[in-house]
Amino acid sequence: MTHSQKTKWNKFDLLWSLNLFGTAVGAGVLFLPINAGKGGFWPLIIMAILVGPMTFFAHRALSRFVLSSSKPGSDITEVVEEHFGKTAGKLITLLYFFAIFPILLIYGNGITNTVDSFVVHQLGMPSPNRAILALILITSLISVMLMNEKIMLKITELLVYPLVFILLALSIYLIPEWSFASLNEMPTMTSLLSTLWITIPVLVFSFNHSPAISSFSQSQQHQYQEKELAELHASKTLKGTSTLLLVFVMFFVFSCVLTLTPAELAAAKTQNISILSFLANKFDNPYISYLGPLVAFLAITSSFFGHYLGAREGLEGLYIKITGNKQVNHKKLHYGAAIFFLVTLWGVAIINPSILGLIESLGGPIIATILFIMPMYAIRKIPAMKKYQGKFSNVFVTIMGIIAISAVIYGLF
Repeated sequence: MTHSQKTKWNKFDLLWSLNLFGTAVGAGVLFLPINAGKGGFWPLIIMAILVGPMTFFAHRALSRFVLSSSKPGSDITEVVEEHFGKTAGKLITLLYFFAIFPILLIYGNGITNTVDSFVVHQLGMPSPNRAILALILITSLISVMLMNEKIMLKITELLVYPLVFILLALSIYLIPEWSFASLNEMPTMTSLLSTLWITIPVLVFSFNHSPAISSFSQSQQHQYQEKELAELHASKTLKGTSTLLLVFVMFFVFSCVLTLTPAELAAAKTQNISILSFLANKFDNPYISYLGPLVAFLAITSSFFGHYLGAREGLEGLYIKITGNKQVNHKKLHYGAAIFFLVTLWGVAIINPSILGLIESLGGPIIATILFIMPMYAIRKIPAMKKYQGKFSNVFVTIMGIIAISAVIYGLF
């Protein structure tokens, strides 16, 4: 095989690009236009310029961090221990798990609510038994994760194609309703900066696919064997994912923001409903009211898979670090993790608590630290990553990380 054939983008890379896209586009995308658009049109333009490079550079740095291990096939929890020592390894693994696990709980709860709402409102049937419904849905999702990687990637691909198509179709459908009145409303510099500061974390988490980056990087290493080749393909795939997210998600956001006034976006936020539910009510359109639950179902399911990979890695890493058992049977470990997730997700889905959003926001600063700050610190301190020093992208990622973390912490208080 020639060098150009080895480095060429291929089907394997495309499947991972779609998988990472699916991880990022969770149910959050349905609330993104409400959160990102309420500041008006011009802050959104600046966000669109920033979010592409911000997403790509941060995730590429995290992938390079995973690939920097001297032991091929190491996951993020092992790489952290190798570079920062056992104590830091345990601490970061614990934080990594507690940043991703609550999001998994939210998705287990969210998919139960989505299907229940669809049965009641769209099909006009009585609400099914919540415990049985949740058990069927969560067991089905976890069963996919117990299959091999190729099947999991294929199922994600089948979910992501309709998701991309529906987002694009809805964005185009709204074009005749666009109003450009908001273009005349120029914000003051103070309101522009405060809007950007508060909204950057929303964009970071709506485009975040860091829970799947460790598994993705290991998969690249397994596929391409050579370190440089794995790194090259990882960068190309991450660039593909960032481009997909920028084009499809931001087009959808712009289309919604140009269709609705800031007052309507504020009303949607007050009503605590997704943008699709609000649009369906506004236009009295049965198609949108049917597409809303479908998009939510596809988005939650595809995102669940990516977050499951990260949560499982964190849980298994914690088990290995606490017991010190490095020779553990990974298949048994996978099944043990699956049982733990099934029981906890099912329990939370039955209880249906309202505090889940708060737990997710508490995980926000940890995810931003692991995604933005840790790889930048590693570039400065770790010999294996010294070759990435002196790049402007490092400064950009560090600044964006600090902004995101400070805004999330400010939002909590």
